[in-house]
Amino acid sequence: MQTGAITGYIDVAQLVLYAFWIFFAGLIYYLHRENKREGYPLESDRSGSITVQGWPSVPDPKTYRMANGDTVQAPNARRDNQPPLHEGAYRGAPLQPDEATDDLLLAGVGPGSWSDRADVADMTYEGLPKIVPLRVAAGFGVAPQDVDPRGLPVLGDDGAEGGRVVDLWVDRSEMLFRYLEVDVGGGSHVLLPMNFARVEQRRIRVKSILSHQFARVPKTRSPDQVTLLEEEKIMAYYGAGTLYATPSRQEPLL
Repeated sequence: MQTGAITGYIDVAQLVLYAFWIFFAGLIYYLHRENKREGYPLESDRSGSITVQGWPSVPDPKTYRMANGDTVQAPNARRDNQPPLHEGAYRGAPLQPDEATDDLLLAGVGPGSWSDRADVADMTYEGLPKIVPLRVAAGFGVAPQDVDPRGLPVLGDDGAEGGRVVDLWVDRSEMLFRYLEVDVGGGSHVLLPMNFARVEQRRIRVKSILSHQFARVPKTRSPDQVTLLEEEKIMAYYGAGTLYATPSRQEPLL
């Protein structure tokens, strides 16, 4: 027999190859199972009592320690707190808002859909709230060569004034402005994402929603912080306006 051969038909190199195949198959199985820690089991469109998890099955719960000291288990039985939806006339039809939803901008469908993220503020590496208004962000301000939007009117797509800017919210990690804080009257303030606003010399223009719709933008619990879930809902509201702000926007272009 040659060097390294165990028998006339098996040698060490062949055993190593077989061991690698077994290890690699086990690795694929492990990674595919770990991939099901979030989003599983799936929801069946036939019955709520059906568990859809496929093969391999969902792994046992594992506890994760978060940066703020909290613990989270995954997978878990927590359901997304999404607005009620229903299908169209047949299975597979686009989801439609529930009949009880009186405002399509808050229905959570299409461009207004949102993810059920954690209802806590995003933090910087130093443990401070990441996105805050300038009134509490020492050392940040508007560059002298740029337009300071504070005090400017905010116009909806109908050309009418929906409110006035009272402050800017800065991302202390990325060094940029994320939101405009808008006073919509009655002591109520809402956030306007910068990517939905066009800052001009004497006004702020918003194409996604109309002037009267600013009052229904989802609010923040804290006047100086915004949570990840609140950001999702605020962005979704303006996103929904691109399709649902007026009845004509829901019609086909041709």
